[in-house]
Amino acid sequence: MTRYQLPGLAVGVVENGEVVYIRATGRQRGGGGPGINNETLFKIASNTKAMTAAVLARLVDAGKLKWDDPVTKYLPDFRMHDPWVTRELQVRDLLVHNSGLGAGAGDLMLWPEPNRFTRQDVLHGLRYLKPAYSFRSRYAYDNTLYIVAGEVAAAAGGMPYEALVRKELFEPLGMTRCQVGEWRRDEVGNVAQPHVLRDGRYVPGRTDGETVPAIPMAAAGGIRCDLDDMLKWVSMWLAPEKTGLVAGKPWLSAEQRQAVWSAQTIMPLSRRMREWDGSHYSAYGYGWRLADVDGTQKVSHTGTLSGMYSAVTLLPEKHVGFVILINGDAEEARTVLNQVLVKHFTAPEQQRTVAYYADLLDAEARAPGARAAASDATKAETGRPATVAELREFLGVYRDPWFGEVDLCPAGAGVEFSARKSPRVKGEVRSADGRWRVHWGEDGPDVDAWLEFAASAGGVALKMSKVDPDGDFSNDFEDLALERTGICGPGE
Repeated sequence: MTRYQLPGLAVGVVENGEVVYIRATGRQRGGGGPGINNETLFKIASNTKAMTAAVLARLVDAGKLKWDDPVTKYLPDFRMHDPWVTRELQVRDLLVHNSGLGAGAGDLMLWPEPNRFTRQDVLHGLRYLKPAYSFRSRYAYDNTLYIVAGEVAAAAGGMPYEALVRKELFEPLGMTRCQVGEWRRDEVGNVAQPHVLRDGRYVPGRTDGETVPAIPMAAAGGIRCDLDDMLKWVSMWLAPEKTGLVAGKPWLSAEQRQAVWSAQTIMPLSRRMREWDGSHYSAYGYGWRLADVDGTQKVSHTGTLSGMYSAVTLLPEKHVGFVILINGDAEEARTVLNQVLVKHFTAPEQQRTVAYYADLLDAEARAPGARAAASDATKAETGRPATVAELREFLGVYRDPWFGEVDLCPAGAGVEFSARKSPRVKGEVRSADGRWRVHWGEDGPDVDAWLEFAASAGGVALKMSKVDPDGDFSNDFEDLALERTGICGPGE
């Protein structure tokens, strides 16, 4: 907390099916207000994926679906860009990031929130997303196919995804505080709010209104839980014969537990994993990342949304697991704390501390060619506002087949880019380095975008790309294929 000045943090550790450590500290919202405790709700973000996969595994146990069933068996109208992939795509493929789509393809339909895309919009849009790789040829992280997985689960389970999660997961495991779908903030109470770093300090980000709406990406990253419930989730995995029993039997069969934790797609083995952990492999299962650390199995995942970071790590052979929940943009803090906890159990003789790993990360950031230098493009001068006269030949309404319509139209003396179905994707067009650049508002995408115009069969085409090519892949501007379809409205 001191090293990273976090707004709030909740940490819990399970050993042998028992909660042995809980610490919750900080504030739900910076600047005062209620404190954080073990019942404070956090967005768990992509740690939702393991829950979606586990609900599917429960349906497999119940004989309601099979992992190798074609997706179209449950969603007959579902289409990918390639008809052959549409026919061959199995339920298992929705969970393992090997579809051939590029990393984060279609994520602009999900973030920034709130927007006007529906779950059906996302499913329909997938047919227009062109693959970056061959089907099942490599790992590339995606969120959109987890939304499809949620709809497959709903079709097989006979009820909407949110209701199915409550029935199959929250209720039998006693996860009474977890929320999915629409709910009332003040009725539930004790809800952490997201914080983002601005000028070196944490400030509240996209905070909740009184009604927290149902969102299209629920199955990919939309669940919220408190620390107590996340520890129940962890305990069930580590001690299935002891915790989470349903009618005297484990919540999930041994066969499906093994399926969920079986390597499906090979992932890159990073230099840090080799040097810090002595890892020999890295892979993705059904909603979990799999690796070895100091000779023992590690099953884990992280969750990342603007202003909320989480981590769930299991060391099954040591009967240990832990949960980290942070209500701030805190990638380094999460990495450091997770690593210290891992090493406490896998290599206690090393006696590694927060300061040790934090200093290593600081050294990496200062090294020549480090990622921090690559982000200079996002911090550099964004140029001057473009004028209407400069862009007159390119002004108008553009359309992408999956993202919908955007307006590139006059706004006062300048020009504004605005997406009709995603109101926060809105920014001022600027002239920078001889190119056109969109500078988003504070609540918009966190990476600016270049605009490139070209002649097309229909008139004018617009391609976009991240100003910082190493920026978050969910800013998937490169997947857009915008074509001008009309003119700006009266008065614009």
